[in-house]
Amino acid sequence: MNVEAMLKAMTPEIHAALKRAVEIGKWPDGRPLTGEQKEVCMEAVITYDLHNLKEEERVGYIDRGSKAEGELCDDEPAETSILKWADK
Repeated sequence: MNVEAMLKAMTPEIHAALKRAVEIGKWPDGRPLTGEQKEVCMEAVITYDLHNLKEEERVGYIDRGSKAEGELCDDEPAETSILKWADK
């Protein structure tokens, strides 16, 4: 099945079921997802999201917000500290 056919066939209910299966790692009947099934389901959910949902509604969206002066919250700080691990 190509991407266009998959997107036409996928309803919001199917999307929600696939998303839930990935979240809990098993199908609604309790059978566990294989690694390959999990990958395919995740790809289908992400592709559906990309074509049907606003950016802030998509899987994996991170609201970065903004600072008072309009800088993005994930801007690098002016000075960074270096963590040093101590051996015990």
